[in-house]
Amino acid sequence: MPTARRTLILALLLVAAGSLIFTTGAAVIDGDADTFADDDIAVQPADGPNGQYAYLNDADEIAIDVSASNPNIRDPSFEGVNVGATGTIDDVFEITYTADEYAHVWIEYASENVTFVADGDSIEGEANNVTLAPDESVAVGLALDTRGKTAGARLGADEFSIETKIAEPDEAGGTSASTHRTGGGPTITTTAPSAERREFGANDIGYGDAVRFEADGMHLDGSNVTLDGLDVEGVRNDRIEMNAAGTPEPVENGSALTAPTNPRSIAYLAVDHDFDADEVDAMTVRFSASREMLADAGIDPRNVTFYRQSDAGDWTEKGAGVVGEEAVRRRGLPEDRVHFRATTTEFSTFAVAERVARFNVTETAIDPRAIDPGETATVRATVRNGGGAAGERSVTLTADGDPVANETVALAPNETATVALTAAFETPREYDLAVDGTDAGSLLVGDLAAGGGTDDEADAGTGTGRDNDAGAGDGTGGDGPAGGSDAGPTEEPGAIDLDDLGGLVVFVALIVVGIALARRMPRS
Repeated sequence: MPTARRTLILALLLVAAGSLIFTTGAAVIDGDADTFADDDIAVQPADGPNGQYAYLNDADEIAIDVSASNPNIRDPSFEGVNVGATGTIDDVFEITYTADEYAHVWIEYASENVTFVADGDSIEGEANNVTLAPDESVAVGLALDTRGKTAGARLGADEFSIETKIAEPDEAGGTSASTHRTGGGPTITTTAPSAERREFGANDIGYGDAVRFEADGMHLDGSNVTLDGLDVEGVRNDRIEMNAAGTPEPVENGSALTAPTNPRSIAYLAVDHDFDADEVDAMTVRFSASREMLADAGIDPRNVTFYRQSDAGDWTEKGAGVVGEEAVRRRGLPEDRVHFRATTTEFSTFAVAERVARFNVTETAIDPRAIDPGETATVRATVRNGGGAAGERSVTLTADGDPVANETVALAPNETATVALTAAFETPREYDLAVDGTDAGSLLVGDLAAGGGTDDEADAGTGTGRDNDAGAGDGTGGDGPAGGSDAGPTEEPGAIDLDDLGGLVVFVALIVVGIALARRMPRS
């Protein structure tokens, strides 16, 4: 008589059902795996003897099979799980998370006889989730209870699902420190002495590998601007340490950001390290800023940039890229913040800054320099944008400090334009003109102006090198035309101005010198 079966069939099929979709991170998966959520969750048999109970089926789905139907089990006497038993099968399969942020991972499954566990504790339900860092894995096993079951019965349901949720910074980093080991990679330790400081360490780094440090919102300018992480690539040491500190003001014993384009500093970051710069290929700085703060300050995210200060104190722009909105959604990053990436091959002190437009008036010219009351004069001004961002500005002409005309000019970085500002003047007198505070010379309005302005004098101004007072007359504004034309009264010789006399003195001097030379020449 055949022996009654005393084994149960345990056959579970993983259904990929992530609660979020992420963007693919660094691949740390060796061999085939069941992947979903845009390849950011990978499931594969665990290393070790119990990994034989997991395999990829014909549909490339992970299957958990503790029965004789499992193709990995070569023992012909194996039939399944014993009836009336309790116990745990550790490390059956691994879940690896490869996206950019920390994530909570758990399993949803309804069974009284089978429980998914990690390190002996249930990971079923969100309340029992495990938190995974980027490229980190968790080994999952099975806790079994077959009491009350009959031989030959199928144990458990056919399907279970893996759920994932992005972890908020305060949930991921712990209170002051966290340590984790990435899948097959280095052991990484992060310590947070304060909101503005982080201490990073990594051990067991493979030659040329990348190391990803999570800063979890370290303050650079409070929560307005935060450091989210540092990614070091091409590391040629088996261990590295880095310390980061943020401040809205220049770092201690450091200098404020200065550059030819006059950027406006937003926050500073100091990074200390225990390795030579040539022992790594590059470092990517991940930082973010509050959308509300940027809007209130009138900062276009496209104008946010990143500078590095050399050991000599010079600042060099490294640039920063904005993470696209679609990528932010896929990665589960906070959508109330703008996320940036900046890459550097050198280390030291850095600054988050805003490129701004810087307008300067470089040349001016008045046309004409003298007019009758009620007539107009035009000042042409050359304006240059010496800043790092395109901008628009209203350029203002003032007369004795009072605005009389304005024009709007839009310029790209390093672009120049000439604007013409025209105004009428009614009251006879002399006016001091300026364009945005840059002296443009004097304008004479009155009867003395009649015939006083010549074509040569018309373009006089700050950029021409001419005398700004040329053709201005005697400044009385009412006794006669400038320049002494026939239309005015004849002045007595005694009233000759010394400036006019200067020409006669020179002429007489030349004659005297000529006579002296003639007297010294030898007679033929």
